[in-house]
Amino acid sequence: MAGIAGDGASDRTPDKGAQNLGAQNQGAQNQGAPLGRRALLAGAAALGLGACAPDLEGSSRTPSPTPAASGTPHGPATTPSSTTTSEPASTSPPPARSLTVVTSGDLLWHNTLWFSADRDHQRTGKGDQFDFDPMFAMVKPIISGADLAIAHNEVPFAPAGGPYTGYPAFAAPPQIAAWMATMGWDAATTASNHSIDKGYPGLVRTRNLLTKAGITVVGTYETEQQAHTPVIIERAGVKVAIVSGTYDLNGLVPPADKSWCVDRWDVDRMLTAARLAREAGADIVLAHLHGGDEYATAPNADQVRRATALANAPEVDVVFGEHVHVVQPITSINGVPVVYGMGNMVAQHQTSVPRGYEGITVRFTFTENPEPRPGKVGRFTVSRLEYIPTLVTHFGDGAGGGLVRLYPVNQALAEGVGPTERLKVALQRTRAAVRSQNPPPGLVEA
Repeated sequence: MAGIAGDGASDRTPDKGAQNLGAQNQGAQNQGAPLGRRALLAGAAALGLGACAPDLEGSSRTPSPTPAASGTPHGPATTPSSTTTSEPASTSPPPARSLTVVTSGDLLWHNTLWFSADRDHQRTGKGDQFDFDPMFAMVKPIISGADLAIAHNEVPFAPAGGPYTGYPAFAAPPQIAAWMATMGWDAATTASNHSIDKGYPGLVRTRNLLTKAGITVVGTYETEQQAHTPVIIERAGVKVAIVSGTYDLNGLVPPADKSWCVDRWDVDRMLTAARLAREAGADIVLAHLHGGDEYATAPNADQVRRATALANAPEVDVVFGEHVHVVQPITSINGVPVVYGMGNMVAQHQTSVPRGYEGITVRFTFTENPEPRPGKVGRFTVSRLEYIPTLVTHFGDGAGGGLVRLYPVNQALAEGVGPTERLKVALQRTRAAVRSQNPPPGLVEA
């Protein structure tokens, strides 16, 4: 992954059983996009994605039982006469279930990100040594407003007290794990080329920290049983499975008896995992790929081949990707939304790579249909697909003491906050990349 300005290295040089969380659905409304979850639930219309297309929350309510007839001080209980007819039972089908899922670019914890959070802590007195809230304040409603929010925590965490390291072998402050839960993230994909930067112990430490915080981990495992058990998360009464894989481990090799500890992007393995997830009851299956050519805005042949195989599988409903640190196209294959690369959510690359400061957050609204569409086994399709361009600032630049801030671009421009001209450049560049390869009809920029 990429080098940072603070480290002075480029990315190419040596520089997140199945867990079913029962956490409560987040209720915060999304302030970074024009439609909230409840509005979408009421009015989602199917897009021209071949019955596919992204955000919302369903809830179930058990009716109160009808009180039994009872006597009163004025006389005995009464019962209906024999001439009374009861209303026929309703034959209307139950309301279609719906769910919003939000995915975002890399959380690539370069050292100047935690330098900035440390300075914010000194300023606010909040957080455990680091205060990341000011950095992420404008995107928090987007994350917490989803029924299911999935982060990509790309690098391992250090032991308590450090040492903390950046590129090329990351070990980020462990306080980040608990903070991520406060943002509203429910799950984290962790299969990446940095998964074993700190060996198997670092992998286990990272998994355990996230799990303890209530975040479901997908892609790295402490035991072989975990590695072979489908990861299914239930939200709003809908069971969502995630399968994941990375292209490489930066030349590092897991322990010989723990080759299963990181999911690789072998298509046959991922298809088997998707099938097992369906057999275990998953209503929706999401496939996550970590790979591609760094800083390339077009997907490479490996990405296309794997995305195509996954999208054509009966079990898979969405394919989304990370790793290249710049935004790549959103398209559709066999009616399945494919998000090749979401860039970075936060990172601090060298300033010679300005695209590395840009990303997208993608919101999928899934709606249940009476029957599966042809070629698929699940009844859920994407009825609304949105992307939210984002920009993270460079540490030391601009107003506010040079502290790092993450902006949803359109919201920031509308509200007149952040570096206006830089936001405009990011918007135009992101829009061009997202729509460069047959974007799905109905794709919404928020």
